[in-house]
Parts: sequence; structure tokens; C-alpha cells
Amino acid sequence: MEKKIGTISILIINRNVVADVNNLLSSFADIIVARQGIPLREDDLFVISLVVKGEADTINTLTGKLGRLKGLKVKLILIKVE
Repeated sequence: MEKKIGTISILIINRNVVADVNNLLSSFADIIVARQGIPLREDDLFVISLVVKGEADTINTLTGKLGRLKGLKVKLILIKVE
């Protein structure tokens, strides 16, 4: 399988989901290259930006599992590594 590099943007709307997000990200730690968390306290929102590298199926699995959690929104951008 070919490797891909991608970015995953997570917008946490309900802070009750934070523990679930952290547990899920920990289980996919082998594909996460970088992680940045930004609290937007005045809006009671939290943004997590991930840089991921791995097989598209694995990255899509992570994104899909995140997307099934209530209280957040998630977007993925994937780029094929040449």
C-alpha cells in the first residue's frame, strides 16, 4: 500500500467528548506525526490539528471513528506521497 500524508482538523463543540477523542488519538499514535491543540475559550470551542502519515485505509478509519463521536466536527485532507 502507498503511504499518504494528511491533515485532520477536529473542532470540539462539546467538551464532554474530549476524553473519547484523546483515547482514540492514542490508539492511532503510530500514524500521528504532529498534534496541535488550540482552545478558543471565548467561543467555548477547541481545535485540534493533526498531521498524519500512513496508509489511506488507516487514516480514513481514524477519521471515520472521530466522525462518529457526538460533539465534534472533523475534516480530512490527504495527499499522496510521491
